[in-house]
Formats: sequence, C-alpha cells, structure tokens
Amino acid sequence: MFAWLEKNPFFFAVGVFIVIAYAGVIEILPDFANRARPLEGVKPYSVLQLAGKNIYMQDGCNTCHSQMIRPFKSETDRYGMYSLSGEYAYDRPHLWGSKRTGPDLKRVGNYRTTDWHENHMKEPTSVVPGSIMPTYGHMFKKNADIDTAYAEALTVKKVFGVPYDTQDMPTLGTFEQASASVKEEAGAIVEQMKDEEVKKAYENGEIRQIVALIAYLNSLK
Repeated sequence: MFAWLEKNPFFFAVGVFIVIAYAGVIEILPDFANRARPLEGVKPYSVLQLAGKNIYMQDGCNTCHSQMIRPFKSETDRYGMYSLSGEYAYDRPHLWGSKRTGPDLKRVGNYRTTDWHENHMKEPTSVVPGSIMPTYGHMFKKNADIDTAYAEALTVKKVFGVPYDTQDMPTLGTFEQASASVKEEAGAIVEQMKDEEVKKAYENGEIRQIVALIAYLNSLK
C-alpha cells in the first residue's frame, strides 16, 4: 500500500491531506472552541472602562502598543503571563496590535498605578526618561463620552449576549443606574489623582477622558 502511494504522488498528497484534516477536526477544532470561551474570572468592561477603551483607540494608542504577550521567556519575564484567547472573549474589537513602539499593555493593570498613569499621560518623560510618547494633556480637559459607551454596552449585551447584569458581572440597568455606577467608579480613580482641574470637574458632575482611560488601563490584567 505505502509503496503504491510512493509511486503515485497525487494520491499520496491526497492521503496526507486527509490525515492532516482528520487530525485537525479531532484535535484542533474542539480545543480551539474551548479556548475561545471566556476564561473564569474574565468580565466584560464596565461602561467607564468602555469609554476609556474608545479613547484609547481614538487617540491611536493601539498603533504603538500591542495587547498580546507571546509565549516566549523574553516576553513573559517582562510583561507577565502570556495571553490566552479566552481573555479576549468580550473584546470588540480586539486590540492585539501589530507594532510595539511602546511596551505591550495587556497586563499593565498589574504593575502600574493610577498615579503613574496620570503623570505618564501628562508628561511621559517625567516617569520614563527618554520616552518618545507625546503628551496627552487634552485628556485632562475633555469629557469622556459616557452616552456612547453605555449604548455600546447595551448593544453587545443584546446582540452578542455579553453577560452584563448577571452574577459577578458589571451592571448596566437603565442609563441613570449606569451613570451612578460610572460616577462611583470614576470617584475612586479621581480620589487617587492629583490634578485639581480633574477633581473640580468631577465635583461638577463631569468625568474627564483621562479618568476613563485610566479605568480602562487599570482593567488590563
């Protein structure tokens, strides 16, 4: 049988294809489907975090920073545990990225603080000497778009079945209820910040973009 296949390259190629395809169906696909499910403990973003993610994309942070740690020692030593597909189950869109002008940020919430992010976004070289990252002072003056973030959360809940309002998951409820949750989450961040204008804006019922962005970055763990 094998001698005959060796003399007939076409059928040999077909045989190899069938064997590989069978292995894929039996071994790869079931595991792939399992890995695509949300990992235990992974939660969808809160409304404030979603607002921060939108600012992150709007300002092009994902063009210089990746969010995918590869399973190489050089990367895990620097950034932490390598990324697993189930961690991205609620990302729409995912922000894996394809370039690292700056470091990977997938686990930045594990080793950077609110205070660090505040200083870094206001003046990058104050915490990273020689940094080429531009300043983002406008984030301290502009308000976060909470309305759009709430609409997005409501959409992915209804269309994609993202499990908001379930046990141990972020609560949406009505817009008024979501706004109250956003204010509470933002308040905890503002309390750790030093910028007086951001604090004053919060007291006046406004949430600056920097607060939402920090909420998002702190969630990346």
